[in-house]
Amino acid sequence: MQDTIRRILTARVYDVAEETALDGMARLSRRLDRPVFLKREDLQPVFSFKIRGAYNRIANLSEAELSRGVICASAGNHAQGVALAAATRGAKATIVMPVTTPGIKVAAVRARGGEVVLHGDGFDDAYAHAREIEAETGATFVHPFDDPDVIAGQGTVGLEILRQHPDTIDAVFVPIGGGGLAAGVAAIVRFLRPETKIIGVEPVDAPTMKASIDAGHVVTLDQVGLFADGVAVRRAGDLTFELCKDLLDDIVLVDTDAICAAVKDIFDDVRAVAEPAGALALAGLKVWAAANPGSGALVAINSGANLNFDRLRHVAERAEIGEGAEALLAVALPDDRDAYRRFLGSLDGRSVTEFNYRWSNTGAAHFFVGVGLKDGAAEKDALIAQLRADGWSVEDMSENETAKLHVRYMVGGRATGLGDERILRFHFPERPGAFLRFLNSLQPAWALTLFHYRNHGDDVGRVLAGVSVQPGEREALVAALDGLGYPYVDETDNPASRLFLDGV
Repeated sequence: MQDTIRRILTARVYDVAEETALDGMARLSRRLDRPVFLKREDLQPVFSFKIRGAYNRIANLSEAELSRGVICASAGNHAQGVALAAATRGAKATIVMPVTTPGIKVAAVRARGGEVVLHGDGFDDAYAHAREIEAETGATFVHPFDDPDVIAGQGTVGLEILRQHPDTIDAVFVPIGGGGLAAGVAAIVRFLRPETKIIGVEPVDAPTMKASIDAGHVVTLDQVGLFADGVAVRRAGDLTFELCKDLLDDIVLVDTDAICAAVKDIFDDVRAVAEPAGALALAGLKVWAAANPGSGALVAINSGANLNFDRLRHVAERAEIGEGAEALLAVALPDDRDAYRRFLGSLDGRSVTEFNYRWSNTGAAHFFVGVGLKDGAAEKDALIAQLRADGWSVEDMSENETAKLHVRYMVGGRATGLGDERILRFHFPERPGAFLRFLNSLQPAWALTLFHYRNHGDDVGRVLAGVSVQPGEREALVAALDGLGYPYVDETDNPASRLFLDGV
């Protein structure tokens, strides 16, 4: 830790990095009844804190090392930071990016002088190829998080927070991917303000550091969720783990809806659009504040704003649920208009935000209904209880990922005679040929009975597919899908599938 403190206090970041603002969040402060501040790393030249660590690492290279160039593997913010830092120091930068990287990110790296090499379907492939190029060329590898100079560069964020807010801070919230930012901020805050808590925040589907701390050693997760792509890291760093396990007071896990709600909070308060990883710390702050009431100041780091514009639709849809402003319900009704009128009356004047239905010709109908709420989870629970007391069959879909990603756009898609259908939810790589490869993995006798895809501007596509297989062939289907290598979940028994899509 002492070496980390020394490196932070002598870090060379301000040749390119800005001392970013610490903005008060007036609206959220009123809601939480305590001061909330946002550290605006989205205002950096590359719209992310990553420029700090990248430049500090490159600034400490010798002239001989600079002459051989630098190399890194990254699909996003680190890549832009390395490209700009290298250009500032007059060094060649080679950036290895997965072929699935959105074009906007590739263009941003090239615009900052980086030479882009596209290789592999994911970060692990790109990382291995970058290491091969490093061995062949003698270029210096700039690690995105597990390097003392990178950690120190990121730690200057914490130094600025303490200087900008000299009064007491109850807790600082830091997003965690590989752990470079968390390790650096935790080190300097613990050294200068030992009374201030340092809380890490991770997505519930990418708890890389928490899993390692719980295990007592660095672990590699089989897979991680990719919504908050800036922190979608399967393995934390060795150096960052050693610092985080000793210095963090806690790690909070948050889901996609909570992250989207935090994106909205940031926009409402400071009119900035954060990327999901950028809003992660604020989402954790809200969860922690609800469980730890008090009046002391809280600070969250907005780590970045490199968000593809076409992801905003998805973020906006999920933010209302994450904020507790909308409930998604599956409701069974007699298939007649009088029943619809009586059901709407049971909502007691609440706004209907979504109403999906198709005639079933069975005398019964299933509706997918969105209802506006003013008092969050408590009101939703009371509403469901009241609807059931009024005689309606209701299932809560508000936390059902398949319902929120796919079924809400597919209501009315039921079929008959498909008793052997399996409903599967996939992450497809966003690249040409992904769908064809999926089709080629299926045996000719297996019918593709359903397919739904929505582009969210991400590195992966969210797909819901139906495949009809005989019970004796299900093991063969599992083997084929495992060989395909696309992450998937069997959603056949999911209530959303059963009520709205089942091929009965």
